[in-house]
Amino acid sequence: MDNMELIEKWLEFKTMNQGKSEKTAVKYRLYLERLVTYCEANNIQLLEISTDHLEVFTGVYLFKQNELGPRTRRTVVAAVRGFYGWCYKKKLIAINPADSIQYPKAPTKVPVAFPLDAAEKLIWAPDLTEFTGVRDAAILSLLIGCGFRVSGLVRLNESNLMWSSEAGRELLTIKVMEKGDKERLVPVPDEARLLLRAYLGHEYLKTVNRDVGMGDRVLFISTRNRHVMAGDLYGEVLRLGPHSINNLIIKHGEKLNIPREYLHPHALRHLYGVELTEDSVDVLDRMTLMGQSDVKSAEIYSHIGQRKLRKLVDASNPLSKMSTPVSDLSKILQQDKKT
Repeated sequence: MDNMELIEKWLEFKTMNQGKSEKTAVKYRLYLERLVTYCEANNIQLLEISTDHLEVFTGVYLFKQNELGPRTRRTVVAAVRGFYGWCYKKKLIAINPADSIQYPKAPTKVPVAFPLDAAEKLIWAPDLTEFTGVRDAAILSLLIGCGFRVSGLVRLNESNLMWSSEAGRELLTIKVMEKGDKERLVPVPDEARLLLRAYLGHEYLKTVNRDVGMGDRVLFISTRNRHVMAGDLYGEVLRLGPHSINNLIIKHGEKLNIPREYLHPHALRHLYGVELTEDSVDVLDRMTLMGQSDVKSAEIYSHIGQRKLRKLVDASNPLSKMSTPVSDLSKILQQDKKT
C-alpha cells in the first residue's frame, strides 16, 4: 500500500467511523499530501519519520513557507497526530512520532457582535410590500432570533420546519445542519415564526417550483440567477447561497449607515450569543442552542456581554459608595436614563 492509499484509508476511517465531515477530510488530505512531499524532499519514509522532522514540518516548513497562522496550523497538527495515532493503533508503526507534537496556541479573538439597537433597525429595513422584503425579513429574523450559522440557514428545506402546538399556540422548531454536518433542534421565537409564515404564505412563492425531490422544497429562494436560463430556474437552482445572504445584510445595513464591520451573518450570530449570556443562560444551554461542542467557544461571549457587568459595576464599584465632585451629576444622568 503506497502513501496516498494509506492516507485515504485513514480518511475513510475518520469520515465513516468518527463522523468527520468531507470538508474536514479535504483539509486533512491537503496537509498530509504536503507531508508526503516533505518526506520525499528529505528522503524520509512516511512511516519512519522522526518527531523532530514532524516538528519542523508542522512548524517552520508550513508556518514560514506557506505563511500559515496558528489556527490553520492547529488543523495541520490535528491531521498529523490523527494519522500517526491511527497507524500506531493499527500496528503499522512501533512508536508514534506525533504523540508529543503540540498544538500551537492561537490568540483568542473577541467576536464582533451586532449591536442590539442596530439589529432592531435592520429587521425593519426590508420592504414588506415586496416578496423579497418579506423573504429578507424572515431570513434576518432567523439569523437574529436563532443564531444560525449561514451555512445552516442556506441548507434549510421545508422538511426542516417542525410545526407543533401547545395550549392552542403554534410552535416552530427548526432542524438545522451546520458545522461538521451536525444536526440540532432550535426553538424559533414567535416573531421569527410569524415572519416565516408570512414568507411561506406569499403569493409569489406559489408561482415557482421549489421541489427538490421526496416531496421536499427549498426554503429560501432567489428570484433571479444570471447564470441560468429562466426556464431552468427551479428546484435546487433557486436556493439562496451564503454570498446572497451576506449581500442582503450589507444592502439593508448600508441604507441605515450601520458600520460595515457588523454587516455579516456571523455578527448576528454573535448577537444571539451575547444576549443569551446577558440573560444568564447556562453555558451548557448556550452550547446546545448555538450548536457548539467546545465550552471555550460558548464562554467567549462572557467577554462581550457588558450590560449585566455594567449594572454590577454601577451598583457596587467603590466610587458609587462615596461622594465625588460629580456624584450629583451622575445621579441625575442615571435618573434621566430610567425616565
